Amino acid sequence: MSDLLPLPRPLVLAEDRLVILDQTALPQTERYLELYTPQDVFAAIQKLQVRGAPAIGIAAAYGLYLGLRPLANCQSPVPASAVMDRAEDVARYLRSARPTAVNLAWALERLLSALRHGLAGGLDARELVELARRTATTLLEEDDAVCAAIGRHGLELVRRVAAQVTGREIGILTHCNAGGLATAGWGTALAVIYMAHAAGLPVHVYADETRPVLQGARLTAWELQRTGVPVTLICDNMAGALMAKGRVDLCIVGTDRVAANGDVANKIGTYTVAVLARHHGIPFYVAAPTSSIDMELPSGEAIPIEERSPEEVTTIAGQRIAPTDVDVWNPAFDVTPAELVSALITEHGVLYPPYTEALQTLKLRRP
Repeated sequence: MSDLLPLPRPLVLAEDRLVILDQTALPQTERYLELYTPQDVFAAIQKLQVRGAPAIGIAAAYGLYLGLRPLANCQSPVPASAVMDRAEDVARYLRSARPTAVNLAWALERLLSALRHGLAGGLDARELVELARRTATTLLEEDDAVCAAIGRHGLELVRRVAAQVTGREIGILTHCNAGGLATAGWGTALAVIYMAHAAGLPVHVYADETRPVLQGARLTAWELQRTGVPVTLICDNMAGALMAKGRVDLCIVGTDRVAANGDVANKIGTYTVAVLARHHGIPFYVAAPTSSIDMELPSGEAIPIEERSPEEVTTIAGQRIAPTDVDVWNPAFDVTPAELVSALITEHGVLYPPYTEALQTLKLRRP
């Protein structure tokens, strides 16, 4: 897919630092930040300067490596066990940056598992640090392949809809940003759209603005414009009216965590879209890499939902829009019940209900 999308990488390792595209500055400014320590990475994740479940997992993996890197450059020899102890401490710290996206803990555990095997195999301190760097880079490279596979499988779903739609564009509604900015570079939900556009299907995307942080307005619309995919930006509360007019043929969103029964946690407002889609008889698809599937949680009720600062709701671009001291409830995510999800699009194929059984088929495939 790399020849199709002229998008900048949202994050890349440059020797002693992680360079990220600051997503809080988009769409007005393409600004890059240099992160040198786990603390820098932690802050960037919390501030949403790097965001999206796959991307924060990769960023955390590199943050863990940056935390170990000084041990490889010590003048006196460092015991290999000290590297492992430091890795556990840094991973524990980074894991707390954001609670909802399971990719964060998943990526850190991938690194810790690799280091444990390396320690057991007799690697010294320098070799363990290098192993951490290689493993983090592997995660980034795997994400490219995963997103491309999700795009291919999702394309077939769009083709089915296209066969029923003649003489007009295929309307696709998406919520939040599950594009290249949320991954290593190509996206999950938007990978499907990019594949469909590249295949010549007449897709037209309706991007919800996604209050309160406006990821749809600032990021998804920016991505789609930049890649030449037709896009119309709408306020969140316009989705139902758009569906009623018959202009939406399918919905596709990403996810931060999928429970073992198929319940899906995604950006706040996703549940509303799913309910509207069911009422209007519109397929509601979720692009779900297996790194976002948490088989340890039986249902969405067990998914921790992050609550964020009231200022995200009471202000826009620093301008207050609400009364001072008004009470605010600001969950960053909601949970869409499995019964409202038409299909889960994974890198291994499309899964259909009942998801409790379907997701079991993926359990042995996760790296």
